[in-house]
Amino acid sequence: MTFRTRFAPSPTGPLHLGHAYSALLAYDLAQAQGGEFLLRIEDIDQARARPEWEQQIYDDLEWLGLSWTTPVLRQSDRLNVYQETLSDLWRRGLIYQCHCNRKDILAAASAPQEGGEPIQGPDGIIYPGTCRTNTSLHDTIPFPENAALRLNMSLAAGYSRLSFTELGEGPKGETGLIEFSADDLTGSIGDVVLARRDMGTSYHLSVVLDDASQGISHIVRGQDLFEATKIHVALQQLLDLPTPVYHHHKLIRDDAGKRLAKRDDARALSKYRADGYTPDDIRRMTGLPV
Repeated sequence: MTFRTRFAPSPTGPLHLGHAYSALLAYDLAQAQGGEFLLRIEDIDQARARPEWEQQIYDDLEWLGLSWTTPVLRQSDRLNVYQETLSDLWRRGLIYQCHCNRKDILAAASAPQEGGEPIQGPDGIIYPGTCRTNTSLHDTIPFPENAALRLNMSLAAGYSRLSFTELGEGPKGETGLIEFSADDLTGSIGDVVLARRDMGTSYHLSVVLDDASQGISHIVRGQDLFEATKIHVALQQLLDLPTPVYHHHKLIRDDAGKRLAKRDDARALSKYRADGYTPDDIRRMTGLPV
């Protein structure tokens, strides 16, 4: 198998130091193994994606000295693939319609019979299963206005043990073979959204399908996505897709210890470029070898 990594930004704002670290790390790992580095544009959120931000991604990465295999995959060109997969999951009774909004979920999860504070998962408050009875075995997905499609995790978690190999480190120091159970999925993650009407897919579904389609062997990304990896491994099992090796890395933070975000323009790569910094300076600032 070809050693293949990828960097998959969303064109919804400027790249910052955290993006640079992730892209450079993935690129360096591929170079060290004589493999390939791919760039993917994750633009399923068309309401926020902008052509100028996509162009700046290319400009910033080229300035850093990165090159990638072409053509670049753009998620907005693959909506039919996501829809076909959703239809398959629907026919198998593994997803269901959900009409709950955030207020509904918070109210149900905070009900007295639930006990204690609502449990937080990778996507926020764990969904309490209000609409789970909406599962149907029809051939066509009825997708009414404002509905989402959720994965019935109690069915998806029908594997006694799931696992992935971690070459980096999780937020609690997890490394090596990471094993988890069906109870972990249902208790700490819950029924995640796989599609919304306004997007037709979700990060969880599209990233799993795209990584498989591109033959990504090693996924390099931040520790903030460590728990989401369990969702992705479950989907890989359901869809009979290979599970890549994962390398979760540290997050680049500001002086106050806060994780960088796209709104933090002070640390945008374009600003460093304008201020006369070099790519080697960026490597030093993020702790990577020059």
